[in-house]
Amino acid sequence: MVRLKDIPVLDAQHLREKECPIFDNEPFISGPALEDRRVAIITTAGLHRREDKNFFLKDTGYRVIPKDIDLNDIVMTHTSVNYDRTGFQQDINVVFPLDRLRELENRGKIGSIGKFHYSLMGAGWLPHEIEPTCDELAGLLREDNVNAVLLVPV
Repeated sequence: MVRLKDIPVLDAQHLREKECPIFDNEPFISGPALEDRRVAIITTAGLHRREDKNFFLKDTGYRVIPKDIDLNDIVMTHTSVNYDRTGFQQDINVVFPLDRLRELENRGKIGSIGKFHYSLMGAGWLPHEIEPTCDELAGLLREDNVNAVLLVPV
């Protein structure tokens, strides 16, 4: 993770000025025990299947990644020039830890893995611009009976 003091002044200023919502109450609730949870991944690494449409700057859409995908069939089209892709190139689990979830499921540490996972392009948009996408994703996760999400911000 880069430190604000180590990036150009304008980039650091942009990050400091990002809108960050303030909640009037606690938005989280308790869930079932971990071994009973159905888990899905949401990453902002700009990942998708090779045949899917590439991400573009200010893209507020998402790409669906099925749970049984071969991780070698995933590509990254994140548009940020400041994003270091070395970790992704060495081990996709750095930004999309599906292998780790598979291991946890096989060991009985989590109940199950969701049928689908979701990737967004985490750069270029403001929080209010992505809210409709988040609402849609919440509905898709609910339909799949997912009750825990592993958020992997990039």
